[in-house]
Amino acid sequence: MLCFKMGFSSFATLSPLKPKDIKNSSSEHSSFLKWFSGFTDAITSYQVRFKKYSTKRVVNNNLCLVVWGINLTSTIGTGRFTKQVSGMIKLAPYQMSVIIGLLLARRAGWLTIASKTTINARLGFKQSLFQANYVWFVFNLLSHYCSSYPHLTKGNRLGKPNYGLQFFTRGLSCFTELHSLFYPQGTKIIPEALRAYDLLTPVALAHWIMGDGGLKSKGIFLCTDSYSIQDVIRLSNVLIIRYDLKCTLHKSSNGRGYRIYISRNSVWKVVEIVKPYLIPSMYYKVGIL
Repeated sequence: MLCFKMGFSSFATLSPLKPKDIKNSSSEHSSFLKWFSGFTDAITSYQVRFKKYSTKRVVNNNLCLVVWGINLTSTIGTGRFTKQVSGMIKLAPYQMSVIIGLLLARRAGWLTIASKTTINARLGFKQSLFQANYVWFVFNLLSHYCSSYPHLTKGNRLGKPNYGLQFFTRGLSCFTELHSLFYPQGTKIIPEALRAYDLLTPVALAHWIMGDGGLKSKGIFLCTDSYSIQDVIRLSNVLIIRYDLKCTLHKSSNGRGYRIYISRNSVWKVVEIVKPYLIPSMYYKVGIL
């Protein structure tokens, strides 16, 4: 089931992609097209189901205090923000942790400044189409900072078509601050040790694992081979000191870097830490069957 909240008036009017939009006559993709047909049918079903609610005006006179971040609404369809409004928007603590987890993932999340004339950075997030549940889950958490819905992407991997689901946030000053932290010289790095310790919250760890982790030899590996050895050691030390996890560094199969391996003896600790923030379709990444 797709894991995202409805209530966006414009979502009911979207026209989801159809399998025929993916032009590939090879019979080896028939199973994929069958799955994708079900996926788009699910989107259509949600559109029809929630259309009648999206046009209703909700008046809420409740003045109770709530935790900042749990009641953020989507800003899709509200147009471009002014410079003043963009500068006022800040990241709530929970959403900040989600974004940190995405950025720690090797290629799942990134910050970019669209052009030389663009002032602020924006966040991009992409996963394989088979992880669509997770993309919608993250999008639901970050839709307050977005101006458009996730879209289908197509590429090639090892000579074969590769489909993904991707979305971008708006360009905002809060993302520019993170861009300065993670990309001081244009290449993604890990912030200095004390800052990394504070940033790697349980929520961030959960999304780091969901975005670019997995189970191997009954332990958990984190794909850090795109980072320098200094950055990998810094992340490993945070996991050891903050969460008391037994970690070692393993040379990646391509020989270009190192990956963090969390021992099987520490997996139960990881499960206790991150399970409240995982979606069920990602339980397998920490060995939950």
